[in-house]
Amino acid sequence: MGQTAHVSADAWTVALTVVSALSFAAWLWLLLARGFFWRTDVRLPAREEPDVWPSVCVVVPARDEAGVLPASLPTLLAQDYPGRAEVFLVDDGSTDGTGELARELARRQQGLPLTVASPGEPPAGWTGKLWAVRHGIGLACTREPEYLLLTDADIAHAPDSLRRLVAAARTGGFDVVSQMARLRVESVWERLVVPAFVYFFAQLYPFRWIGGVRSTGGGGRGPGKATRTAAAAGGCVLLRAEAAERARVPDAIRHAVIDDVALARAVKGTGGRVWLGLADGVDSVRPYPRLHDLWRMVSRSAYAQLRHNPVVLAGTVAGLALVYLVPPAASAVGAATGNAAAASLGAAAWLVMAGTYVPMLRYYGQPLWLAPLLPFTALLYLLMTVDSAVQHYRGRGAAWEGRTYARPGAVAAE
Repeated sequence: MGQTAHVSADAWTVALTVVSALSFAAWLWLLLARGFFWRTDVRLPAREEPDVWPSVCVVVPARDEAGVLPASLPTLLAQDYPGRAEVFLVDDGSTDGTGELARELARRQQGLPLTVASPGEPPAGWTGKLWAVRHGIGLACTREPEYLLLTDADIAHAPDSLRRLVAAARTGGFDVVSQMARLRVESVWERLVVPAFVYFFAQLYPFRWIGGVRSTGGGGRGPGKATRTAAAAGGCVLLRAEAAERARVPDAIRHAVIDDVALARAVKGTGGRVWLGLADGVDSVRPYPRLHDLWRMVSRSAYAQLRHNPVVLAGTVAGLALVYLVPPAASAVGAATGNAAAASLGAAAWLVMAGTYVPMLRYYGQPLWLAPLLPFTALLYLLMTVDSAVQHYRGRGAAWEGRTYARPGAVAAE
């Protein structure tokens, strides 16, 4: 009996050490071979102002956004853009007076012309947001713009935002230039969860790879090697109208929940060039004061990101546990049981993890002591992902601003 217990203890010690080593190896790979995703220096690429500024139409899908419009819409209407620009706000069945408030804000402010329209109920197979976007693009195309700016109703833009986006697209020859808006971080839960949201997104879609750059050069500004990685951030997407027509956007992605990634894939799949980076002067004004608010934001699309595949879900849960939960667990258990190897490997993996999170915390102006808490935040995201799957199998389809759509068998981001 004693010998059996000794063998079991030895097996447990070896298993803990092996798992700790795998976690540490994973972090070395993420640190060095995942497009330097943890760096925050991928900003708008080098740009020169064109001699003749192209025309732009701004499309804003909105549903029950009266609470945020006063802080966002005036910033669009006040854009300092030298060319012709116009704003189309598509009010998708709001019940809080979103459309009338938008008209009132435009009347108070002399700026870009605003058109408020309503698309009616979306037909089967369309998510509400993309149906609103389609309606807005249809109205915009009557003006024959060269570019479309797709931006959410909660996004505030600096006065030169549109100017900088267009100059970057023209200079770099990009069909899509997208910026990951800086989300609000004021409440305790926002500070804990929001920077990690952007960090995890960059880990999934390294910004340098999206722009076609795998080198270690700063800013993702070189021509680089073309890559298949494609993504955009739906709050701020400048899209060349010709590329949208070629990729059949948004019709080709009409069922997408994660519409920004689907849009980028569609454009890149037809030979277009896509760029994505962190924003300066593009900010979300939407508050997420409670954990419940953030939970709902993540869980509504997390399982769609996994293509509603239970096998991929199981692999994702296992991967998150190995990468984020094993390091602190191995450090604690290894120290408590005298397994120095496991404790050292776990601590080393945890240190690398925290170190890669520091740049994102600095970007958001948050205290660096939050970095070691990333495993706890990752556990929250793991639970949100599982909850997303549970909600899917309970029959809750895609959701946009409180409206739920049944989506049997649909794939979110093809």
